Amino acid sequence: MLKETFTVMRDLPRVREIIAILMRHGLGNLVQRLGLAKGVERAGDLLHWPGDHEVELLEPPVRVRRALEELGPTFIKLGQVLATRVDMFPPEWISEFEKLQSDVPPLPFSDLEPILLAALGRDPHEVFVELDPKPIGSASIAQVHRAKLQDGTEVVLKIRRPNIIPKIEADLRILRHIAGLAMFEFPDLRRYQPVRMVDEFAKSLHRELNLSIEARNLERFVTNFNGHDEIVIPKIWWEWTSDILIVQDYIAGVAGNDLAALDNAGLDRKVLAARGADAVLKMVLIDGYFHADPHPGNVKYLEGNRVAFLDFGMVGRLPHPRRDHIVDLLAALAQRDEHGILNVLLEWTGETVVDEDKLSADIADFMFNYENLSLKDIQFGHLLNDVAMIMREHEITLPADLTLLFKALITLEGLGRQLDPEFQMVPHLTPFVKEVILARYNPKTVLKRGRENLFEAFSVISGLPRDIGKLIKQARRGNLRIDLDLKRLDQFGYQLAKSANRLTMGIVTGALIIGSSIAMTIKVGPTIFGMPLLGFLGFVVALLNAIWLMFAIWISSKEER
Repeated sequence: MLKETFTVMRDLPRVREIIAILMRHGLGNLVQRLGLAKGVERAGDLLHWPGDHEVELLEPPVRVRRALEELGPTFIKLGQVLATRVDMFPPEWISEFEKLQSDVPPLPFSDLEPILLAALGRDPHEVFVELDPKPIGSASIAQVHRAKLQDGTEVVLKIRRPNIIPKIEADLRILRHIAGLAMFEFPDLRRYQPVRMVDEFAKSLHRELNLSIEARNLERFVTNFNGHDEIVIPKIWWEWTSDILIVQDYIAGVAGNDLAALDNAGLDRKVLAARGADAVLKMVLIDGYFHADPHPGNVKYLEGNRVAFLDFGMVGRLPHPRRDHIVDLLAALAQRDEHGILNVLLEWTGETVVDEDKLSADIADFMFNYENLSLKDIQFGHLLNDVAMIMREHEITLPADLTLLFKALITLEGLGRQLDPEFQMVPHLTPFVKEVILARYNPKTVLKRGRENLFEAFSVISGLPRDIGKLIKQARRGNLRIDLDLKRLDQFGYQLAKSANRLTMGIVTGALIIGSSIAMTIKVGPTIFGMPLLGFLGFVVALLNAIWLMFAIWISSKEER
């Protein structure tokens, strides 16, 4: 509790900044419901936020997106992650989150030179014969510059921005606190486990901050596409790559969003759309390891209608069981199989209780809307969004490892249609789905799976006597425990834990006062203001604890009225 007190005090300036930005964007109700402003106000920092009528006229998704942009890198990344949660947010919210870009004003190259020096262990100009101080890309986490190695090879340097980790760590601590408050203030959010979501987001962000992880991701894609000359993955120069710097080949080609240059180069849009789609579907369904953000900015087109993928900071991974689920869902969608879709969604319900009859009826209505459409008129992204809407209505949470996949497939179809207005995702899906299904029922695969299941069954059966014996012994000793998960008890437990924490804090404060009083009588050791240092520090900490305790009790008494 003492550690938590000092943590809150340390992050208080950032908390005030976050509150001010949220209020400025018309999100005062959210601040009040979460109780974020209470500590600031009661500490004597009462802020007066004038109402901005122009902001209040904007739709809530627009206001939230603007607030996230102003809050900085951590919250922009959070918004980009939320853009993948089609099971949580309706399309208008997803559309706004997708507008969040990590582009930020570039830093002067002089600010990055100490980072380069630390990463390379020598003067950068000893490694690179040319080093362009003008960036070709500037994002919230890293900045990108062109350079040339001693042998003339053109490369790009992705350099992590200096001093970004402390601010991101502070923001993550605050987000965990907000997620905990949201759990109790918005009961409907509990099924999404916001605290766990923040923890997963923190892990993802820490991986993105470590540039060597992105380099390893890229190397894996190089291996997976070995022999596919139509797909280009930049080479990593490991000699100069580290946690704070990536050095990789420069890919000279047409940017994915420059369609005019694409036509001038004489490249075939239809071929490029097909190759890009086939590459991503291979990543998803065959390799189980995919580029999670294949938007035009992360793609280049090269001579010979080759496709180059860039920026592997965000990747997704699908283990075999989950790959089977997604293959079954894609096959059912392509064949308009209502029963197949129902089975997959029921697999994803987990502990959620679902009205199966109503879910089946909603799926039937959903498929009826596509019944008379020809293949070329069906947009696969709309299909996935409709599936996500059904999941939201039935409170089915999309498994975490599939959120990136839904987003990647929707983005991929948008990229394909940008290149070729007649692009259809389903014909590209069909051969991959067939290949995976045939491999699933290959005699060797079936035999292997049967052998594994048989061994597992024998293991369970052979362990039954031992497990039953343990249960009987525990019952005889009175140690048999049955866990019951009763709804609404979590709030009671929270209140009980809060009371226990306050009692503990009171005891610790009393002990500090008594111990400090004894220390004051000892006349040896360092002193401050003529008093023994240990005794003085003990009284200061006790005073801080007492102030925190009084505020906590006062706030609770106000809330209970």
